[in-house]
Amino acid sequence: MIMQLTTPRTSPDWPCQVKAPGSYDWERSATKWLRELVPARYASYPAFIRHPVLLARHAQIQVQNEIRVARTALQTARAELPRLGMPESVIEHTIKLYAAEVLQLQHIARSVRAVTEALAAHGAGR
Repeated sequence: MIMQLTTPRTSPDWPCQVKAPGSYDWERSATKWLRELVPARYASYPAFIRHPVLLARHAQIQVQNEIRVARTALQTARAELPRLGMPESVIEHTIKLYAAEVLQLQHIARSVRAVTEALAAHGAGR
């Protein structure tokens, strides 16, 4: 009899840097990815190292705050950047940059939620 290994289905928001839940070493890959999303001092806290779901929770909060910052920067750029002496071409480029960053951060937030849910489900099954 031939056994076929299957990987659990993941959402389209699952980060490519993280192995599929249930696969070998997936929690380590999730932890490594999450550590890249938080300031280094948080990533080294023993509680976050021992409990990846705590790290995931903090990453969610971190990314949500980054979204707020990027939205504020986007919403205020047109009014504030001319007062700083920025030329119109730089202002337009900056607005596009912030808009793209908001979209990217929203995608990361969805990815963090997916990883958090998988870590929590895995932890609950122990």
